[in-house]
Amino acid sequence: MATFLYRLGRVSFRKRHWFLLLWAAILAVAVFGAAKAPAAPDDSFSISGSESQKAFDLLDQRFPDSGSSNGATARLVFVAPDGQKITAAGNKAAIEHTVRELADGSQVQSALDPFTTHAVSKDGTTAYATITYETSNSDLTDATTAALKQAAQDARDTGLTVEIGGDALSSMEMSAVTELIGVAAAAVVLLITFGSLVAAGLPLITALLGIGTAVAAITALASTIGFSSTTTALALMLGLAVGIDYALFILSRYRSERAEGRDPEEAVGRAVGTAGSAVVFAGLTVIIALVGLSVVGLSILTKMGLAAAFTVLVAVLIALTLLPALIGFAPRAVLSRSMRKKVKKVKKAKRGKPVGTPAYEAHPQETQEKPGLGTRWARFVIRRPLLVLLFGVVALGTCAVPALDLELGNPGDESKSTATTERRAYDALSDAFGPGFNGPLTVVVDAKGSSDPKAATTTVVDELKATHGVVSVTQPRFNKAGDTAMLTLTPSTAPSSTATKELVHTIRGEADRIKADTGAEMLVSGTTAVNIDMADKVTGAILPYLAVVVGLAFLLLMLVFRSILVPLKAALGFLLSVCAAFGVIVAVFQWGWLADLLGVQTVGPISSMLPVFLIGVVFGLAMDYEVFLVTRMREAYVHGERPGQAIVTGFRHSGKVVVAAAVIMISVFAGFIGMSESMIKMMGLGLASAVFFDAFLVRMAIVPALLALLGDKAWWLPRWLQKVLPNVDVEGEKLNRIREPAPASGIDEAEHEPSRV
Repeated sequence: MATFLYRLGRVSFRKRHWFLLLWAAILAVAVFGAAKAPAAPDDSFSISGSESQKAFDLLDQRFPDSGSSNGATARLVFVAPDGQKITAAGNKAAIEHTVRELADGSQVQSALDPFTTHAVSKDGTTAYATITYETSNSDLTDATTAALKQAAQDARDTGLTVEIGGDALSSMEMSAVTELIGVAAAAVVLLITFGSLVAAGLPLITALLGIGTAVAAITALASTIGFSSTTTALALMLGLAVGIDYALFILSRYRSERAEGRDPEEAVGRAVGTAGSAVVFAGLTVIIALVGLSVVGLSILTKMGLAAAFTVLVAVLIALTLLPALIGFAPRAVLSRSMRKKVKKVKKAKRGKPVGTPAYEAHPQETQEKPGLGTRWARFVIRRPLLVLLFGVVALGTCAVPALDLELGNPGDESKSTATTERRAYDALSDAFGPGFNGPLTVVVDAKGSSDPKAATTTVVDELKATHGVVSVTQPRFNKAGDTAMLTLTPSTAPSSTATKELVHTIRGEADRIKADTGAEMLVSGTTAVNIDMADKVTGAILPYLAVVVGLAFLLLMLVFRSILVPLKAALGFLLSVCAAFGVIVAVFQWGWLADLLGVQTVGPISSMLPVFLIGVVFGLAMDYEVFLVTRMREAYVHGERPGQAIVTGFRHSGKVVVAAAVIMISVFAGFIGMSESMIKMMGLGLASAVFFDAFLVRMAIVPALLALLGDKAWWLPRWLQKVLPNVDVEGEKLNRIREPAPASGIDEAEHEPSRV
């Protein structure tokens, strides 16, 4: 592995113009394909095997013309001025005019008058009109949404309070400002880390080129492979993060090789051969975690995972080929001024030494330098490993305590800011019609096997009305064949409440008895039931997902480190950090700690997709840090250093890089906390806190403490496994056998562009 990547790095360096043209051509083809490709399909959400999905499938079969389309809907909520009724002549006329105006608009399928559909509250103060569109919300034109907003404003001008609910105005798009803040934060950290504008710019350039290429390719193939318009959300977030990380690690190793007196081409080759090997295996762990999302069984998670995995693959390829080529255009400019002076001194000291001096031979200048923060911290951990280990475990365990109270659900408009019209519409409907009005249940009665479908349906309606927690049940609506009925049930509690979940399970629990008595099958569906089924599906998939992902990654890391205890330690450390991140999420979004500071409007259950999503992403990133940091330690150990000194060497060379990468990640993810969407806020806080815990408490404290306590045993591998496992040489031991070209006498290669041959 190391030898192959070493040669690849040198070829990329020498043939830099060709590699630059190659990636430019790939980007151009991807962009052209994206521009010419048909539009991505609408999001198709399904939960295989769930009752709610069975009900949807049955409705599509028995009610083909029922309008169970995926068209967007808007719910205009009208509230009369204080002391007035919504049925007053003036108010009624204003509402009817608004509905007629919207009904004549483009893309509108229907607009229902609240006075003909009896959509008026009992106290006569509130009414709502339902607008159904022919297309999904992602396909609504700006003119259509503008007409909806203008109609609402016209009604407000008459004195009514008007808010807009539904999904017609919903948008999960990431803010460009948020992404720019993340890029700006990364630029500052890179500049501080490298002390060079060119060095700071290269990781950003390669990361942006990587996500641009990957997203364009995904868009070009979206209609062919069934990816939706929102599939790239995770790819964008992860592509930027890992793209910077991988380039940062290889570039840092190049600078270290230059500091040891190697010429630019040799330094690039060795950087790609050693750090590039770590990047390959770090990328593989991330890809395994993302592809493993398919284990959950949710189509949207599977597609997002595959798209993000492809983006990570592109980031790895760019780091191994394009980055060395770009370094070739400015081999000296990526060094800071102080490093350039050091390179000159080391090269002068190295002249006259035998060709092929080992990279880890200490130079007099290096031994006289004042130890850096990473070195001092590593030495402290080695002196007090048990104290550091206990501190890290106790700190993470304390943060993880709230996770024991984790409740899953799918927060809706009630979790949005009160500054949004969707939240105000939700509150107005809850106040006027009850908290359960915003989360009605759809009950489907399949009476095809019953001798009297109508009588069987009547029995079902009576049973539902007598169920505790049910406010109302609509009259059944039969299909043309008269063997299937659909009705709407309104609970007495809010959609995300535990009581509503218990009600759904209670109704479903009576299905077998009703079928035995009437021959009719009863299925419960609707948005609220779908959310409950999704939460149950994810909860049941977490352990299998962890087993698959952690198991495969354990084997991969065992191959990398040729050790059993190091991969085991890596997996346990990940579990600590992800549990602590769950604790932070629960404390903020369920318990309300710091809710006002972080802009959390309503506390409640955690989004059901978040746990498995967070586990997958954090696992991949955690293994990145593990590989980056520990491979340098193993490299030093393999080259003859004692276990304690190898830990110090690893921190001296990689500690600063891992810290910089973590700070960049935290900055990028923390920017999403300011978004209005609850799911994105949870993602931002969860990822930012998980990276903080994993990088600073697990990898920087617990990992070196455990390695110090284990000593040589940390790198133990049974003899039979040593024979079975192939030696991938991540530490680059074989590179020491490569004979380095002798530097030209009296010439400093750093002052001249290297040979292109």
